Amino acid sequence: MKNTKLSYLAIIVFHALLALIIFVIPFFSKMYALLIVVIGVIVIIRNKNRNNEVLFVSAYLVGAEVFLRMTGGNFNNEYAKFCVVGFMFLGMIYSNFSKSALIYLFFFMLLIPSILITANYQNIAIDVKKVLFFNLSGSVCLAICSIYAFGRKITLDNLQKLLLVMGFPIISTTVYLFLYTPNIQDVVMGTQSNFETSGGFGPNQVSTILGLGMFIFFTQMILFSKTKIELLINGGLLIFVSYRGIVTFSRGGIITGVVMIICLLCLLYYFSNAKGRSKFTLVFVLTIALGIGIWMYSSFQTRGLIEKRYANKDAVGREKKDRLGGREQIMDADIALFLDNPIFGVGAGLSKEKRADQLGVAIASHNEVTRLFSEHGLMGIFALLIIGVTPFVLYIENKQHLYFLSFYFFWLLTINHAAMRTAAPAFIYALSLLFVQVKIPEETEN
Repeated sequence: MKNTKLSYLAIIVFHALLALIIFVIPFFSKMYALLIVVIGVIVIIRNKNRNNEVLFVSAYLVGAEVFLRMTGGNFNNEYAKFCVVGFMFLGMIYSNFSKSALIYLFFFMLLIPSILITANYQNIAIDVKKVLFFNLSGSVCLAICSIYAFGRKITLDNLQKLLLVMGFPIISTTVYLFLYTPNIQDVVMGTQSNFETSGGFGPNQVSTILGLGMFIFFTQMILFSKTKIELLINGGLLIFVSYRGIVTFSRGGIITGVVMIICLLCLLYYFSNAKGRSKFTLVFVLTIALGIGIWMYSSFQTRGLIEKRYANKDAVGREKKDRLGGREQIMDADIALFLDNPIFGVGAGLSKEKRADQLGVAIASHNEVTRLFSEHGLMGIFALLIIGVTPFVLYIENKQHLYFLSFYFFWLLTINHAAMRTAAPAFIYALSLLFVQVKIPEETEN
């Protein structure tokens, strides 16, 4: 037990030091990105994926993606997505996949008509290959990850270890944010999303991964902390990650993290017996108290501006006209494009250019749902129905998957505020398709 605690603490310290090294020597970020993939491939091949090493290696890269992006480690924006896809293919070579998972191949086939529209689009100002590469990478990643994970068996303990592997590079991300902006009060002047508190990178993506980190360390704290020391470590990490997530001033990722935690608590309460429910009452109260404490400290550090941000007010307390940071206009434009091109849409990746005619400026969509409608038409709606309904069909026979709702809502909420710019929503969605088994003590198995 002592060795386990020491190794857990050592890994945490290692990732904190990693952030410091990359902060001082930025070039090391590219070496880190390369090492993740090289070591990951070696681990998978050496073990022939006997223990789902593919999922663990992918989880680590997904957790590290935003850190790599903000520190210049990504070789391109789609680096993590296509590395994860490569891992999944390697895993399927060793471990095969369920034939029923081919429904996700059908999902991707529904997107082909709009791909053909874009491939035949005549405009010398647009690099068609780049447009398709950028806009389809998320869908490709989701389809391949889902095919691999569909119905694949894993114990709850191993699923939590997988989440913890994803959480370690999130610690590096958070430490880097502290090094980049040690004093929040110096840089918070308004209620808009803050690049200074987000490591100079997109607050939306940073808050998304930190919101996921909130859930990871919350589950580790309440379900897998076997000693008081572990409880303190995991509680400290939860506070650490939550605070830095809140002060990015990007609401989407934090709200998503809170929803994930609520979903977990609801399922735990629902499946608990009377004795378990009485214990969870205390957990609920402590969770609320911890949340209030983190919020109050964040409010103090931002001089109350964070409260105005979540109340949709500007720095002087005036109500903002839009509630989604101007995204309502983009969503309305997407819907208008769908109504004009209802069958096959305007073409994969072309909605940005088409919206320029309506809004006077080419703005990328943050909403994957309305983008699917505008670019893929009815085919996009059918595709969305497939990926939206399939996890619930599997869950009917998979009630031991305690994280199912949390994973599903992470995907759903994230694609509505951050599209699929990172690999996280695709990978976490795939985890909702796993067949999770809670280990039964040997003496009660029969």
